[in-house]
Amino acid sequence: MTAAEFVLEARGISKQYPGTLALDDVTFRLRPGMVTGLIGENGAGKSTLVKILAGVERPSSGALFLDGREIALRSVRDADAHGIGIIHQELNLCPNLSVAENIFLARELSSHGVLNRRRQEERARAVLAELEHPIDPKALTGDLPLGQQQIVEIAKALARNVRILMMDEPTSALSASEIGILFRIIGELKARGVAIVYISHRLEELLGVADCVSVLRDGRMVAEAAAAEIDVAWIVEQMTGRPAGLAETPQAAEAGAELLRVESVSMNAASGRALLRDVSLRVHAGEVVGVYGLLGAGRTELFECIMGLHPEIAGSVFLDSKRLDRMEITRRISAGLAMVPEDRQVSGIVQSLAVLANMTISSLRKHTHWACLSRRSEAAAGDEMTAELKIKHPGLAHSIGALSGGNQQKVVMAKCLLTRPRVLLLDEPTRGVDVGAKREIHAFVRRLAAAGMGVVLASSELDEIRATADRVVVLSRGEVAAEFRAAEASGEALMSAASAAAEGRAGKA
Repeated sequence: MTAAEFVLEARGISKQYPGTLALDDVTFRLRPGMVTGLIGENGAGKSTLVKILAGVERPSSGALFLDGREIALRSVRDADAHGIGIIHQELNLCPNLSVAENIFLARELSSHGVLNRRRQEERARAVLAELEHPIDPKALTGDLPLGQQQIVEIAKALARNVRILMMDEPTSALSASEIGILFRIIGELKARGVAIVYISHRLEELLGVADCVSVLRDGRMVAEAAAAEIDVAWIVEQMTGRPAGLAETPQAAEAGAELLRVESVSMNAASGRALLRDVSLRVHAGEVVGVYGLLGAGRTELFECIMGLHPEIAGSVFLDSKRLDRMEITRRISAGLAMVPEDRQVSGIVQSLAVLANMTISSLRKHTHWACLSRRSEAAAGDEMTAELKIKHPGLAHSIGALSGGNQQKVVMAKCLLTRPRVLLLDEPTRGVDVGAKREIHAFVRRLAAAGMGVVLASSELDEIRATADRVVVLSRGEVAAEFRAAEASGEALMSAASAAAEGRAGKA
């Protein structure tokens, strides 16, 4: 294939940040009507490369070519004018605007210079219908659950007449059925000649949708291959530089005394719709309890109720047999609860703070004496967590924004662990995390349990639940649909319980 046959080509791209060479002489080519899987561990340079292709960042050296002609992308608007679109891993939405307003932000539809809201809403409704998701275009985006916000992000890209579409972890918050719809849309885009960059840490999923694969490691392009000629083991070896193999995960000690008890918790949305119905669960010392469910099952709402974010709920929460009802969140943290939230960008990190400040923000009292913060004690805690969680960062004083998504997630985990919790709640802890970091997090979760902590891990990924949990509670439409011991928790059993309960209720509606 000649250079002119590549719709977009990046030649010799390097990107230097203070103290970090994010990309080193990378060449990357996209063919029309094909899906190119872009793979690499967190920090390998994937997001940096995509940002350069989308006009968000400018390279330190190298050049971009569109249809064989050199172009300069100085902004996202430049990229948009060339038919280049992006679906961001970290949602790029305005929560105070409606769904339709977000979809057409900076590209508003007007008639004679006047904003045409009706036309925008009709067009937004059509795009959402294509995605088989009946979201109200007038709904406030910030009021939508994370999965629906992900759908809006995808709709925003599809509403543009793109020639090149980059998808950065587009399925991280989607259910299995929604992923199937997205794959159908990808097939239609390919048929129209759209070139697609697909980034995902779900390697089986990526191999199922990609035509070819490019692998980045430490900022360099190390391998390229046709997807039909490789497997997951090959990808892992190219990503890590070592043969693929399952990391040994220590088994938890035998479950001990009861730590957490949730009794008959129910919660309604402002509209009156039930989000949780009579949910109960128990967690013991040394035990990892998995909470599995499809999108909208109530996993996040359950965690928020346990942490005291919804004081109006019915039911009770007990920690070490002590009732926590009407106890505010700070007191629950002091009592021994901690939560890693599903959306780290919104609820997990503070973008304006450094890495160390993000780690210690919830445990500053432990480093304070007579109202004076001990910088030495705080730094020692940061160093401890860096080593324990294998966090890669250019320095504790650097901005949290300088870290990859996976390392930001580890910082959020460090923040929780520095409060010294008795029970740790993990809501989708490996969302947007590469396979190596995912295994590290899974192994670390098992070590925490082996040390006597109680862990509750909510996930929509069957493999993650089965790799970590001693016991699995299945939620469906806000109810406990089933409970399994680890030996019984096959993928078929979990999916059947989650979907059958939902279908049963739908049939009664």
